[in-house]
Amino acid sequence: MLTLFHAPQSRSSRIVWLLEELGAKYDIVYTSIPRMDGSGAADPANPHPDRKVPALQHDGALVTESIAIMLYLTDLYPEAGLAPRVGDPRRGAYLTWLAWYAGVVEPVVTLEFAKVTDNPALVHTFRGLAEVHARVASALAESDYILGGEFTAADILFTSLGQWFRPGLPEGQRIDDYLARCAARPAAARAMAKDRPG
Repeated sequence: MLTLFHAPQSRSSRIVWLLEELGAKYDIVYTSIPRMDGSGAADPANPHPDRKVPALQHDGALVTESIAIMLYLTDLYPEAGLAPRVGDPRRGAYLTWLAWYAGVVEPVVTLEFAKVTDNPALVHTFRGLAEVHARVASALAESDYILGGEFTAADILFTSLGQWFRPGLPEGQRIDDYLARCAARPAAARAMAKDRPG
């Protein structure tokens, strides 16, 4: 059994969406986390080592961090087709997008959100929002999805960013259409309905 520890309207919302896309059977344990506005609190029952979300339990295994959970689940449900399988020539690009998102996009967007973008060491290490925008815009310039013509878990990542912080992605109709196309998927609607308890 898969159990997701989930806080509404957080990074774990993207994992609810992924689970719905996969057609997986899973339970949600709603948990609280500290919020930027000072509300919320760490839940001692949350198994995440930092009491954050997402946290996924599966047959005694604990998996945390969005990218690790996405890799774990798409490998667990390869028939869903949400990730290129090992040996597929597109696998390298898929892994690169996931790693770049975690290692560059989230830090850059967080620094932008916090208005801490003028530190030379940070700019040298991560580049800036302009470079992030250019890379995403290039990928979607002539393709419907990040990897080309097929929707993958990478699109859940980037769409979740656009839903949370629209300036994190490039401006323009092409990106707006991309976000709308991904959000219109039936699994996204089912996930949204499950985002909050009740």
